Amino acid sequence: MKALKTIILAFCITFSFNAFSKDDGAKDQKLTMNYAVQTYIDAMTQGKIKDFSEVLDNDVKFTLTQGQKIINLNRGQMLSSLKGSENMQQNCRTNYSIVEQNDSQSIVKVTMVYDVFTRTNYVTITHTNSGWKITNVSSVFN
Repeated sequence: MKALKTIILAFCITFSFNAFSKDDGAKDQKLTMNYAVQTYIDAMTQGKIKDFSEVLDNDVKFTLTQGQKIINLNRGQMLSSLKGSENMQQNCRTNYSIVEQNDSQSIVKVTMVYDVFTRTNYVTITHTNSGWKITNVSSVFN
């Protein structure tokens, strides 16, 4: 009987450790470069802005170029501008490719092709103490 109690206790302890480690895995997933890229794409193309602020560095800079016009936005301005398009699906085809990648920084090219124009985004992602964060986005409309 004593052995059965010990086995059950050991099982319960092991089960509780496994249950908590799954939560850590989900948290760790949010720290990856792929998560940052996919969250950016989802925010821009589908209006899924719920987790977008988590992948932005505090000093992120957004630059949008439309012909001769250049618009610069900071983190707060970009988040405010996206609130108007929350949960709106963009009518575009989207793809991305990694332009450059190393252990501390990556540049990702995200192309959004609409019927009459193309938006090309160069997204710089930096590995920080709190995971991969978007530090710079430069967008050009053609």
